[in-house]
Formats: sequence, structure tokens, C-alpha cells
Amino acid sequence: MRTRFSSSPLVAVLITALCAGLSVDSVGAQTGAPQVGPANGSLVVAGGAMQDPAIYERFIELAGGPDALILYIPTAGGGDAYDDFCPCLNAWRENGARNIRVLHTTDPAVANTEAFVSPIREAGGVFFGGGRQWRLVDAYGDTRTETAIRQVLERGGVIGGSSAGASIQGSYLVRGDTRTNATMMGDHVRGFGYLRNVGIDQHVLRRNRHFDLIEVMEAHPELLGIGLDENTALIVQGDNAEVLGASYALIYDNRSQVGAYGGPFYFLAPGDRFNLATREAMRPARSFRPAENVRPKGN
Repeated sequence: MRTRFSSSPLVAVLITALCAGLSVDSVGAQTGAPQVGPANGSLVVAGGAMQDPAIYERFIELAGGPDALILYIPTAGGGDAYDDFCPCLNAWRENGARNIRVLHTTDPAVANTEAFVSPIREAGGVFFGGGRQWRLVDAYGDTRTETAIRQVLERGGVIGGSSAGASIQGSYLVRGDTRTNATMMGDHVRGFGYLRNVGIDQHVLRRNRHFDLIEVMEAHPELLGIGLDENTALIVQGDNAEVLGASYALIYDNRSQVGAYGGPFYFLAPGDRFNLATREAMRPARSFRPAENVRPKGN
């Protein structure tokens, strides 16, 4: 039986955009201080619905190992109270984190106290959970907590986040509107800026959002757009990023020639690397071979 592929405009754009990503075969040498990513430490930027043990394990490793203190911030979820019995910690413990605690408040006055900030000074990693990213800004923006979390990076630790916790890591806050998450440019537009001049979207393929970032890129052509599908993460150190997980990262870059190939974005697969400063991608060499023709037993 011959397999036929749809010739719809959507599929054509996806295929040509993917081909454009494949055509880039080198990563420019990074010189001097990072231009986009952190000077020290690491970022784990996940597109939501995290399940792949490799993402958890990489974060735990970057935080200093299973016994390192990891602080989980569930504030984007919108609950009034969370504690260390929160189900949000279960997957972390199942994947090896032995010293993980919840850090949460909705009150910026509390977030500005030394008592609240004190655990952050001992943490090897801080992870933002999913929900609505503007809640993180309202609770922690311009407080001692925001400063202390950034200092986790400065001393070589790791900051991560999934879904809303991914978007908050960019300098431009995508879907930051308090009324609806369907609005791409809302009443909150400042993220925490661990990635400079970057806007980050999440759940992009699973929720058919892959064209949504184009609106932001047209309004802010200076930005680099990053879209992450579910169960997929970018691991960032300096200006170097690696895709980890089960699906794709999408790159929206007004400086590139992707549009000439028929699409406004291109795809990076697990294992692919991307230089955030030069905006160049590299796909490691892979060997491909046909699947073996295995006949079921008894036939």
C-alpha cells in the first residue's frame, strides 16, 4: 500500500519549515559573555505536561544531585495555599528528588521578606509550575524573591519551569493577559528575563498554537520566538540550547530566511542544538535504516 501525505497548506508549511531547520548545519562559535542566556548556571524551559524522566533527571543533576534543595513554585496554578504534601511534587520524588519543597505566596509583601527568601539562598534549583504566568509576576515581580531566584543562576544553579513556568523565563511575557490566555500580547508583558529579547510559548503543537507566536513576532521583530511542545524542554547554558524530551521546539526568527522556504518557523528535534546568540541550529549526525520486516509468530 502506498502512503499518501496530505497536500493541505498547513502540512505544506510544517514540512517546508522543518526542511528549513534541517538545512542549518553548524553552530557559530560563542565568544565573550552570553548575549541571550545566563552568564552562569542553567535553564530548563519545558513546554508543559512534563513526563519524560530525562527532563526531571537533567534538572536534578543541574541542581546538584538528588539531595540538593529544590524549590517548587506552584503559584501560577492559582491556589491560595500549597504545602510540601502537594501532588505537584510527586513526579519529582518519583524521579529522584529527595529534598524538594514548595515555595508559595500570592502576596508581594511576603515575597519581599527575608524569612520567605531565606530558603532560596540555599537552593540548587528553583522550578516554576504551570498555570497563568502573570500570577508569578504579580506575586514575585520586583521583590527580594525575584532577585534571590536570579542569584540561584549566578551561583551556578538551575532555574526551570513548565508551561507558564516556561513563558516566565523570557523577557517578553507571551499570553500574559489576566482575562484570557488566548491573548498573546496582554496586560502583562514583562517576564523575568532569564532569556533576553525572547518570547516563549508552550503546548504549541498539542494545542494547535504553532502559528500564534507570529503575531508577537510581527509586533516585536527584535525578539527571538521559541515555541515548545508538551513533554519537551530546552536545556540552556550560556547561549547554547539543547532540545530534550519527546516532541519539538519551534524557532521563530525574523532574521532568518525561513520565510523563503514557505514557513515562518522551523523545528528542532530532541538532540538538536541551537545557538541563541547567532541563531544557528545544529542537528547531530544520525544513522537511519529501514525497520526490520518482522513477521508475527504463527503467521
